[in-house]
Amino acid sequence: MQKTSIVAFRRGYRLQWEAAQESHVILYPEGMAKLNETAAAILELVDGRRDVAAIIAMLNERFPEAGASMTTSSSSCRSPVNRSGSPAVSQSKPTVNPPLWLLAELTYRCPLQCPYCSNPLDFARQDKELTTEQWIEVFRQARAMGSVQLGFSGGEPLTRKDLPELIRAARDLGFYTNLITSGIGLTESKLDAFSEAGLDHIQISFQASDEVLNAALAGNKKAFQQKLAMAKAVKARDYPMVLNFVLHRHNIDQLDKIIELCIELEADDVELATCQFYGWAFLNREGLLPTREQIARAEQVVADYRQKMAASGNLTNLLFVTPDYYEERPKGCMGGWGSIFLSVTPEGTALPCHSARQLPVAFPSVLEQSLESIWYDSFGFNRYRGYDWMPEPCRSCDEKEKDFGGCRCQAFMLTGSADNADPVCSKSPHHHKILEARRKAACSDIKVSQLQFRNRTRSQLIFQTRDL
Repeated sequence: MQKTSIVAFRRGYRLQWEAAQESHVILYPEGMAKLNETAAAILELVDGRRDVAAIIAMLNERFPEAGASMTTSSSSCRSPVNRSGSPAVSQSKPTVNPPLWLLAELTYRCPLQCPYCSNPLDFARQDKELTTEQWIEVFRQARAMGSVQLGFSGGEPLTRKDLPELIRAARDLGFYTNLITSGIGLTESKLDAFSEAGLDHIQISFQASDEVLNAALAGNKKAFQQKLAMAKAVKARDYPMVLNFVLHRHNIDQLDKIIELCIELEADDVELATCQFYGWAFLNREGLLPTREQIARAEQVVADYRQKMAASGNLTNLLFVTPDYYEERPKGCMGGWGSIFLSVTPEGTALPCHSARQLPVAFPSVLEQSLESIWYDSFGFNRYRGYDWMPEPCRSCDEKEKDFGGCRCQAFMLTGSADNADPVCSKSPHHHKILEARRKAACSDIKVSQLQFRNRTRSQLIFQTRDL
């Protein structure tokens, strides 16, 4: 960078003071970086008009004794901080940090039928939704606690007619607002309304890189062209745009075409997230889990494109998430139970992760308790915090502070008890469950048409059968 270079934030990034963190932070799509005083002083001068030389001159005037000794640093929102904003200390009974991420699952209504949807299998039984005023009260309480990122999700959040009002209320409170959408139901007039309301970022999901497979997976023949049109409309309005592709055995071999499509659509970031097996994805696991060979090829494709894009100056970030079914150690799910993430379901149940409502644990409603009480004091949110709950081999494992014992929902689904070690871990006495899933994936010949698609009729049928 030359001294005459004009300095500006990347699209979708903004500087903001956060009282709960007692510092300035940089907010960006689905993330946050905490700044020290020096970094904040520098970035406060970045306005898209000043060049490097002007910023240096202003800093020298403000800090005449600092000179070349000035250093900057930041810490990601994924690094826990305690209630006052200072770094959290690792200990058996952890200091409980405020939730930095609030996911508002506004509705389970959705025009698509994706067979890997993370919504609960019994969503057809859940017809109630919080009102506009109730959601805004949830936002207010979460913001007062220190939440900074807010995701509007579902189902399809575009089915809520009050979405512009919810966006405006959230932005007025100081949230960084993220719309997580299929793009179905999105229009140019809605994009304009969302922009006026203060929406920061839009993530659009695709099912595949071609119209035929996209239609087969989404259960909607018009979905692909609608998504293309809306992705272009999003870029035309200068939103930061993330494109999301859920990868599985039926589309992972077209990964090169997927990345080419993302480049063509000028995505700012691309999430290539291999299917995580919860909800409908777990029901269809045998027909969705890629083989180990498919994963290896995909990793090479991503590596090649990262190198090629860097060489051409393309700043698009490719985030590739592999399934932990092919790992020997579990993921540190959600950054730790009740550590960073708070989800609220359409009818108001508060959860420490998307899938936790399936556990035999009572989770409170935001209609009955305050968010602060739920987060800090409820049994459900404290059930798997820290390490005291852990059985062996987790309790004595020197890696427990990295993975927190793995995923509680996965342990429950695979072993029948959320207290058990995540079977992904090779140290788990239940690891054979993962080995068996790998074996089945290697020989599966389940076609797309044979998958169980997420729709209201199927949801009702599943539970009518189970209730017999």
